[in-house]
Amino acid sequence: MKKIGIIGTGYIGLVIVLGLADFGNQVICLDIDDEKIEQLRKGISPIKEKDIDELLRRNIEKNRIKFTKDIQELISNSEIIFICVNTPPKEDGSVDLSQVISVSESLAKNLKDKKIIAIKSTIPIGTLEKINQIFENYGKKKNQDFEIAFIPEFLREGNAVYDFYNPSRIVIGAENPEIIEELKKLFSPLNAPFIITSPNAAILIKYASNAFLAMRISFINEIANIAERFGIDIQEVIEGMKYDKRIGKDYLQPGIGFGGPCLGKDLMGLIKMAEKQGYQPNLLISILEKNEHQIRQTIYKIKSFLGEFLDGQIIGVLGLTFKPDTNDVRNSLALRITKMLKNDGAKIKASDPLGMEEAKKEINDVEYCDNPYDVAQDSNCLVILTGWKEFKELDFLKIKRVMKAPIIIDGVNLLDPQIIKNMGFIYKGVGRQ
Repeated sequence: MKKIGIIGTGYIGLVIVLGLADFGNQVICLDIDDEKIEQLRKGISPIKEKDIDELLRRNIEKNRIKFTKDIQELISNSEIIFICVNTPPKEDGSVDLSQVISVSESLAKNLKDKKIIAIKSTIPIGTLEKINQIFENYGKKKNQDFEIAFIPEFLREGNAVYDFYNPSRIVIGAENPEIIEELKKLFSPLNAPFIITSPNAAILIKYASNAFLAMRISFINEIANIAERFGIDIQEVIEGMKYDKRIGKDYLQPGIGFGGPCLGKDLMGLIKMAEKQGYQPNLLISILEKNEHQIRQTIYKIKSFLGEFLDGQIIGVLGLTFKPDTNDVRNSLALRITKMLKNDGAKIKASDPLGMEEAKKEINDVEYCDNPYDVAQDSNCLVILTGWKEFKELDFLKIKRVMKAPIIIDGVNLLDPQIIKNMGFIYKGVGRQ
């Protein structure tokens, strides 16, 4: 059993807290959000995801988890400390490291004996040197008072608990062999291959992985748009591609583009890192540009049915989170498209299984409905922007009866076009006729 400290209770931090506690470790977790800490102490998770509430309840009952707002309490009860705070993008796309820097200063100021500092937050190359300098400024010596490692996370929101327990690999970026062995022991219950690299290589692995996933999404959206021009069903093309082992089927689902808190942020962060070194990464830039184009394509499809001017039109929106099975609306393209339609004069009715409370914080003057049938009522068009399975199981004949016009824009290719058309709908998907 190890004594573990976790700083930050976002998606990454909370899932790691629960997973490491479930292995029998004693875990103490710190967050500056008073309300969140109080909720967690009561066994209420701020994250909506399968199995997370049960994990939280079980490990609280077994006294394996403690939540605190006191950095000194965390340090004194930890051997290994994970930094899991947010690193959002700045306006220019570079990474905002203010939370990482603030946490590093607090640790350096309060450290009294040797700790392993393992960073999970996504940080650009060069950040570890800044953190080392912070510790040295407070009189702390590397290898004597602290050790630093970078351990990237590869958790998918909506599947984060599953991904924690079933990782494809565990990357440890560290230099000290003894520290590497300590970290390997900590994650050994996961029975996954270990990739041991230099810290900066581990950082680049994280950025490169997300950039590649973003590229696959932009690529298949481009092929879908081409297929649409030729009257080809993109699903037939994907079916013929996915059996090639070099390609596979993952991240080849056409849609409105990639959003969320990671892919776009990390892609832009990688671009900024390269530009800082005097290199223009044109391929990466084109991936972002294609993503922006895909958003405009969705708006164009809606206007091709409703007209260029949307004033007075009622548009029903199904899906507000950036992906299904989460309540996260950070950088949600669904929410962004909703805002664009509203700004063009449309009246918006919207529903989402988990994301409405978070969406209300981001956009007002929208009629939020408890169910999709209320969204469809009197709507001129129904737009599906998040691929929730609940939407696929709707009674579309009932929906058709309450709509002003039977038009469906399927931005995530959730529905079977032939079935929907046979019901009398006008249907438009992505690369689907």
